[in-house]
Amino acid sequence: MKRIIFKAIPFDKHLVTLALESGVDAVMVEPDQVQGVKSLSQIEVITPEAMPAVELKKKADEETAVKRIQAGEDVVLSRGWEIIPVENILAQVESLALEAESLDRAILAAGVLERGADTIVVLSEGAGDLKAIVKELKLSQGTMQLSEATVTEIKPAGLGHRVCVDTTSVLKKGQGMLVGNSSAFTFLVHAETESNPYVAARPFRVNAGAVHAYCAMPGDKTSYLEELTSGDDVLVVGADGETSLATVGRSKVEIRPMLLIKAEVKTKDGVAEGQVFLQNAETIRVVSAKGEPVSVVTLKVGDKILARTDQAGRHFGMRITEEIKEG
Repeated sequence: MKRIIFKAIPFDKHLVTLALESGVDAVMVEPDQVQGVKSLSQIEVITPEAMPAVELKKKADEETAVKRIQAGEDVVLSRGWEIIPVENILAQVESLALEAESLDRAILAAGVLERGADTIVVLSEGAGDLKAIVKELKLSQGTMQLSEATVTEIKPAGLGHRVCVDTTSVLKKGQGMLVGNSSAFTFLVHAETESNPYVAARPFRVNAGAVHAYCAMPGDKTSYLEELTSGDDVLVVGADGETSLATVGRSKVEIRPMLLIKAEVKTKDGVAEGQVFLQNAETIRVVSAKGEPVSVVTLKVGDKILARTDQAGRHFGMRITEEIKEG
């Protein structure tokens, strides 16, 4: 995840407040303003002395920047940087910080050589783009390819421990989490954004499934649902494949009646099969191929729902290559 610093030089308290509300990781101010900013929020506050700016005006400046970074100095390349010099530096260092004065420049900085800069220092001219920059560089995890899966079996599966993932965010219709028995086949389980005559909507919640299930996590990782805890970031996926992050506020495990749902996806390599255990209740929904939430109570064999297929093989949530069969 990219680190975003707002450079509040010259100091403007309104812009600092905007930066704090936007969710930046740190604020850079002159030394005489450090305590004032710290009194507003428990956020990292740095000074230009701790992160000196380096200008790239000639070829020799590239070499200077590389030497300073390799020596452990936390420098930032000043505004006006160009792609080729930045690529040359990125190829020689493990981390890099770039100044950006707009959303477009921040996105460019984050994508140089695909890997991009690790830290983006947003200048005061870019304050109006701060929320968009944070959303684009910190919350979005790109787009996931979802597939149309055909439901092949639904049956009661007794009682089990299921996990409600209550986030600190309000999710929208179409959004949920990818959950399944295997990391190679996950179902898009919808957030509780819909209400019914008996239960109000709880759009912060994904009633995600049984404790043993995998869920897709940020950074191409997975986690067991049972291991999610307050403060963890989880991956939120929309019916259109767009992703974002949400923070777990509470993970609630209770014994509930369960359903076993099986489905399959036709791929170029054959038919992929997957299954998931979800609570047997009207409020638990998957997502139809048209992007609409569908209650598991009304789900039928032959229905088309959204799922994601992937390569199998995880070790402590990290992708690995191995021969494995999960079902």
